[in-house]
Amino acid sequence: MTAPLTNDKIAALATPFGAAALAVIRTSGPDSVAAVARLTDRDTVVSATGGGRLRKVNILDPASGQVLDEVMLAIYREPRSYTGEEMVEIFCHGSPPGIQQILTLLYRQGFRAAEPGEFTQRAFLAGKLDLTRAEAVQEIVRSRTAQGHDLALRRLGGSVSAAIEEAKQRLVRLMAPVALQLDYPEEETGEIPFPVEPVRELREQLSTLAGSYRTGRLYQEGIVLVLAGRTNAGKSSLFNALLKEDRSIVSATPGTTRDYIESSLDLGGVPVRVYDTAGVRVTGEEIEGEGIRRTRQVLEAADLVLYLVDGTVGIDEEDREFLGRGTRLLPVWTKSDAPHCLPAPESFLPLSALTLAGLDRLVEEVLTRVTPEQTYPEGSPVIDSLRQKNLLEAASQSLLHVEEGLAAGVPIDAIALDLQEAIHALGEITGEVTSADILEQVFTGFCVGK
Repeated sequence: MTAPLTNDKIAALATPFGAAALAVIRTSGPDSVAAVARLTDRDTVVSATGGGRLRKVNILDPASGQVLDEVMLAIYREPRSYTGEEMVEIFCHGSPPGIQQILTLLYRQGFRAAEPGEFTQRAFLAGKLDLTRAEAVQEIVRSRTAQGHDLALRRLGGSVSAAIEEAKQRLVRLMAPVALQLDYPEEETGEIPFPVEPVRELREQLSTLAGSYRTGRLYQEGIVLVLAGRTNAGKSSLFNALLKEDRSIVSATPGTTRDYIESSLDLGGVPVRVYDTAGVRVTGEEIEGEGIRRTRQVLEAADLVLYLVDGTVGIDEEDREFLGRGTRLLPVWTKSDAPHCLPAPESFLPLSALTLAGLDRLVEEVLTRVTPEQTYPEGSPVIDSLRQKNLLEAASQSLLHVEEGLAAGVPIDAIALDLQEAIHALGEITGEVTSADILEQVFTGFCVGK
């Protein structure tokens, strides 16, 4: 993605392309209002409209005078807009042919198709957003649960940027005695004691913020949860119980599930991709055998495997072999409501997918297994950007070098270099220090029109 030009106009559909009641087309750039006005039946009125106003107009084809749509225009004047430039948002009917006609007219008026994330990139370059808030915009769009949305909204509100700015200011204050000793040698000023404890405290705070990445990614990206076990262990029944709908066929006939079935759900705010898999057994049937092969592929990608054992049958050697494979397993003892169900072994969670007895406890245990041990108070910043995590760790590492350098009595100019590197890393997080490569990394993953 190239950096946006300051003298060009961009346009893009900001809503999904498809039949809908409404669609929104965004435009931004110098003289956007006048350019859009020329496509309406109220050219003079629209051109003279102040920012923050709506106008109801007809969109016309300038060549034929034909009315293409009746729309609402939202007018924004520089600098009081999302991008800091003149903007017009066109609220039209969600007809794909109509949308395409309006976009074609805009391109003829000198607009070009916006690149992914270009509106937000212009907002960043105009100083409307720092990079942490820009990244939060995309995180809000990608949120799959209310918890993930709330955390991203908190970042958009500035929780991360405020924490970074506070840390940076503390580092600048720590630089003061170092700068003084560099400017005025020890013979003139005497040795000025350096405050070591604030460095340690700040390093720990930055490390904690970097550690929040696991929580942020959990609620944004979620987990892969796989239901496994022998045939007729109750996998499809549990799959349906988790989804609260009959998605998977439940039958007493072994081998009913020939391929994995997948679906999405919200488990305590965590986005979960859950898979019901074919029962693993030795079979000469070709289709079922292919389903078992695919099951093994899904198992390799799982964050957590619920291994189900039929409580009315008990554990056999195949179950023992599977349960001994690793730590990403949670054993479940199914059909606990059956009259002839055997007592659940100590490590198993009893469950009845029929009565749902034990389901709440199972969900609680799943969340315990996948949720990081570190908790964060309500309102505290939580990051969801690998870029931010890496830079926070770099700043923390530089501060560790400061501590080690002070303990070893290294020269003050080396201490100053480590402090500067920490400040530089924090500046990269917010975009105060940036490059074209960083912008490419941040904005190319955005939707077109955002």
